[in-house]
Amino acid sequence: MKYRNASEILPDKLLREIQKYASGEAIYIPLVTERQKWGEGSGARRYYEERNQKICEKHEAGASMEELAGIFNLSIETIRKIIYRK
Repeated sequence: MKYRNASEILPDKLLREIQKYASGEAIYIPLVTERQKWGEGSGARRYYEERNQKICEKHEAGASMEELAGIFNLSIETIRKIIYRK
């Protein structure tokens, strides 16, 4: 991380305002990025959406909640929540 003098980057008015709060201190200004939703970066969100879709499809095809719980290694209560959420 490269440090730069704020007086070289910021307009004078903004620099004076910042000096009121952090005069002489080193401060970190994070990048402007839009925050991703949970699991979007790692692919976990897509994995669980696909899994839940398969659970619903199998249930509509006639599989019982107990069978689905065994197939997907989930509790019956979790299977119930997934099915009724859709």
